[in-house]
Amino acid sequence: MKIIDKIRESTAGDNVVFSFEFFPPKTEDGVDNLFDRMERMVAHNPTFCDITWGAGGTTADLTLEIANRMQNMVCVETMMHLTCTNMPVDKIDHALVTIKSNGIQNVLALRGDPPHGQDKFVQVDGGFACALDLVEHIRAKYGDYFGITVAGYPEGHPEVIQDGGVTTPEAYQNELAYLKRKVNAGAEVIVTQLFYDTDIFLKFVNDCRQIGITCPIVPGIMPINNYKGFIRMTGFCKTKIPAEIMAALEPIKDNEEAVRAYGIHLGAEMCKKIMVNGIRTIHLYTLNMEKSALAILMNLGLIEESRVSRPLPWRRPANVLRVKENVRPIFWANRPKSYISRTLAWERFPHGRWEDSQNPSYGILTDYQFMRPRARDKKISEEWATPLKSVEDVCEKFTKFCLGKLRSSPWSELEGLQLETKIICEQLANVNMKGFLTINSQPAVNGVKSDRPSVGWGGSGGYVYQKAYLEFFCSRESLNALVEKCKAYPFLTYMAVNKQGNWIANVHNADVNAVTWGVFPSKEIVQPTVVDPASFMVWKDEAFELWSRGWANLYPESDPSRKLLDEGAEKLLLGQLGR
Repeated sequence: MKIIDKIRESTAGDNVVFSFEFFPPKTEDGVDNLFDRMERMVAHNPTFCDITWGAGGTTADLTLEIANRMQNMVCVETMMHLTCTNMPVDKIDHALVTIKSNGIQNVLALRGDPPHGQDKFVQVDGGFACALDLVEHIRAKYGDYFGITVAGYPEGHPEVIQDGGVTTPEAYQNELAYLKRKVNAGAEVIVTQLFYDTDIFLKFVNDCRQIGITCPIVPGIMPINNYKGFIRMTGFCKTKIPAEIMAALEPIKDNEEAVRAYGIHLGAEMCKKIMVNGIRTIHLYTLNMEKSALAILMNLGLIEESRVSRPLPWRRPANVLRVKENVRPIFWANRPKSYISRTLAWERFPHGRWEDSQNPSYGILTDYQFMRPRARDKKISEEWATPLKSVEDVCEKFTKFCLGKLRSSPWSELEGLQLETKIICEQLANVNMKGFLTINSQPAVNGVKSDRPSVGWGGSGGYVYQKAYLEFFCSRESLNALVEKCKAYPFLTYMAVNKQGNWIANVHNADVNAVTWGVFPSKEIVQPTVVDPASFMVWKDEAFELWSRGWANLYPESDPSRKLLDEGAEKLLLGQLGR
């Protein structure tokens, strides 16, 4: 979805919306850590997030990769920076075609900074001279597909700011005229350079309106996280620093915690003044750090740590091809990225009802491959690769995870227990100690308000329902006892399968059972989560592979713990129990 449409939609009711900017880290661990932070920040529903393009195109490939993962795995509307520096037209088109194929619709068109070691921007052969050229090219070649954002400079572009921080009136007016040309060429949103004098920003907005620029002008706010970084960044951008800010920072400049606290206070006060003057959008330059940005938003009352709203029980990718998707099998509830990677090649996504998972219009579900090891895998190794002497030790691992004593699980891409799991954590612990090793569950929910923090989804005004559901590994003996018990409760359904694919169930292979649904005013009933036997058979392969490759392989080949797990995998069944 275009950012301009999201801004118009969100601010129509006088709401204030916010967004975050990130940059590509230099190391693989840095990239993994960025995505961990990004996941936590995106949970607060920003309007969009953007990712920068390194000076001189130095991070081009990484920026393209990160943008794709943001849009399709983190599931946030993504805007990718694109600069003219060292970018012939064919490279620019390669970048645009790549993000279009990944369902990304938003670009921040920039001229770009000179490459490292150069003082001035130099147009490359076959390249563009300025952001205006880039905007015109995108519109001419790609029509209205892309939403285009451009940069605005409240104090003037750094190249026109003279020594002493002065921009002549003539240079300032030329900057405004050039900005209007970019908007007239097809830019729909303006995001500003960082500033610390809000009066300068408000004057800039008024000056833009006076010359006929009517599109949203989004203030770029950079929290002060440490003194040296602040001085370096403002020096590079030639940003005016009000005397009162320097007076507040000088006595505490060597106390990083105090500087950060002041930066949060200052950022919140700047935003309050901006909001009072009718601006309903805020863009936070995070520098890949979450705490200050989120603290500012909490101080403004725009987010609450304990209340994270969910449009659906799972997060839908921002990819324009998946906008109508609203039904998924429950088995990948804790591994959403795995499910998305399985379905990337689908030409159609289920909407309204799941139907048959083998329907060729959906595509096959079996394209899953293990993603490359991530930094969180180190946590799994630390918590799960400890000596195991018996089956009881295995049960204890699962029990500790259900009690929140472990933060990771080989069967989850998520961090720790989910809120709804905490409702039944004691019951899950008892189940695990009895030999049913749980990897997925949900509590029964009967008509609670849709904005309840732990289980709510879909916004306010509705009611949500869930059937109790449990998924687990167990022995044949334990399963036989469970099946015998279920005879007294005909409303219970169960399925179980071993590693070889031998199947036991009291449901038919074609049965699809909605286990989560919601009732909202003036809408059809939404049923976003289902149990589907055909999908369960696909998930079985992944679940057993995670047992071996995700857990057993953490131990050396000759380790007794690995032998215990490998032998267990051959004897266990994967089962699920629900209503």
